[in-house]
Amino acid sequence: MPAKPWIAAMSSLPDAPHLPRSAPIDAYGKGGFVFADMSHRGSLLCLPNSMWAWQVTVAGEIDELSLSRVIAAANQIDTLIIGTGTRVWQPQPRLRETFRVNRVVIDAMQTGPAVRTYNVMMGERRRVAAALIAVP
Repeated sequence: MPAKPWIAAMSSLPDAPHLPRSAPIDAYGKGGFVFADMSHRGSLLCLPNSMWAWQVTVAGEIDELSLSRVIAAANQIDTLIIGTGTRVWQPQPRLRETFRVNRVVIDAMQTGPAVRTYNVMMGERRRVAAALIAVP
């Protein structure tokens, strides 16, 4: 899947390339995702009003800094689905506490189930975000 220029890389700039709306994930695998008639190679951060390239490649890289866009949008989110690739991973207590204080529930699972859960919750118009590590 070739990466699209609008989402080729994430930076800390607020106007970094991104899709300025949310969309269900149509497919995943081969190192990326397909959504909104586009494809993206690499991990993906899905917020209620935008989708961003996410530089995380393994669950051990998930922390407050890598999830800063989610934390900044916490007032629009009730649940954060974290797709951890092909391995099981549990968020550190400090990360859970950060989201608890912001009233966001974290649900971590492998990326396949995370994509399916995200799509269902989006379809139900729930206030959901997803941080999805790309899988081979």
